[in-house]
Amino acid sequence: MQLPLEDVKVLDLSHALAGPYCSTMLADYGAQVIKIEPPGSGDIARGWGTPMPGGETAYFVSVHRNKQGVALDLKHPQGKETFLRMVERCDVVLENFRVGVLSRLGIGYETARERNPGIIYCSISGFGQDGPYRDRTALDLIVQAESGMISVTGEAGGSGARAGVSIADMGASLNAAFSIMLALRVKERTGRGQAIDVSMMEGQLALLGTMFGDYFASGEIPRPMGTAYKALLPYQTFHTKTRDLALAVASEKLWKTFCPAIGCPELVDDPRYRNNGERNLNRESLIPRLQQVFLTRTYEEWEKVLVENGIPVGAINNLAEVAEHPQVEARGSMVEIEHPRAGRLRAVGVPARLSATPGSVRTPAPMLGQHTDEVLRDLLGLSESEIASLRSAGAVA
Repeated sequence: MQLPLEDVKVLDLSHALAGPYCSTMLADYGAQVIKIEPPGSGDIARGWGTPMPGGETAYFVSVHRNKQGVALDLKHPQGKETFLRMVERCDVVLENFRVGVLSRLGIGYETARERNPGIIYCSISGFGQDGPYRDRTALDLIVQAESGMISVTGEAGGSGARAGVSIADMGASLNAAFSIMLALRVKERTGRGQAIDVSMMEGQLALLGTMFGDYFASGEIPRPMGTAYKALLPYQTFHTKTRDLALAVASEKLWKTFCPAIGCPELVDDPRYRNNGERNLNRESLIPRLQQVFLTRTYEEWEKVLVENGIPVGAINNLAEVAEHPQVEARGSMVEIEHPRAGRLRAVGVPARLSATPGSVRTPAPMLGQHTDEVLRDLLGLSESEIASLRSAGAVA
C-alpha cells in the first residue's frame, strides 16, 4: 500500500536539528525529502557528534535517514534559479535560517509563492518571524533558558539545568510537522499553500502550559524539584537497596492500594496524607518516610510488589540498558541500516505505527551532494549536459 506521504515533495533547506528532525518524520512516512546543502561545507551538523568511518558523524547520520542529498549554492544566480524551478514542482519548503535571510537571497515565501501558489513554506526560528527577539540567533540551550524550561528543571534547591535532550529543537520539529500536515490538508481542499511560522520559544511555552496555569492560579513561581512533581505525590524516584526506582501514584484510588502494598496501611487514613492536596502540603514529612521504606528491599523486590498491585513503577535505565530492553527488542524499536561509508549502523526506528501504512527506515542519511544528479534529472528533467553545465558554473556540486 502507498505510504501516507508518498506523493508529497519536500525541499529541506534546514540544518542542525529543529528542521531536520521534522523532515525525517515526513520522510519516514513516504515524503520525498530533498535535503539541500551548500557545496563544500554542507549542514553544520555534519561536524557534530562522534566521528564515524568515512568522515560521517553519528549526530548527522541519526537524523537524516530516508532523504536525498543535493549540494546547491543558493547564493549563485543559477543555483537560486534551480531552487525556484524545484519549488514549482514541490509541495513544501522547510527552513530554519535566521529570520529574513532567505528573503534577502530572493527565495523567501513571497518569491516561492509567485512560482508556486500551492507551496507550503514552513519557517522554524528561535523566537518567531516578528517581535523584538526575531533577529536573535537561538540554539536549543538559549531557548530553554529564555522560555523558563531551565528554571524548572534540575535538583531541588539548584539554579536549574538544561534538559538532557534538545527539547526546544525537538518540540519545534513536532509542531512544524503537525503544522505541515494541517497545511497539506488545506491544500487538498483549496489548492492553496501558505506560510507557517514555528517558534521554538512558543513550543516550550506550550510544554510548560500546566506550570504556567499553576503560576497564574497561585502566584507561586515554580522551581526545580528534581524528579518530583508538584501536581502529584508521590511521583518521583526513590533509592532502594540496589538501584533507584521511579514511582507514580497518580490517583486517590492508587494511594489506597499503594500504602498497604508497601506495608504502611496507616498512611491511608492519616489526615496529613489522605488526599493529594494534603500530601503536597506535608511533602517534607511523607517523602523521607517513604524513602526509608523503599531502602528495606531491592529494586527487583519492589518492582514485583508494585507491578502486582497495579502501581506504576520503572527502573532508572541508562541508554545501554535501554538498547537491550526487552520491550524495545520485542517491538523492534531499534533498527539496523547500511551506510555506504560508515557501514552497518544501529538506530532508533519510527516511533508512531500505522496498521495499514507504517513508516520505516529505508535509506541512510545521504552523503553531501549524493543525489544531486538524480534529483535534477528526475525532478527537473535536466539532461546530463545541463547538469554538467551547472556543476562547471559552481551552482551545484
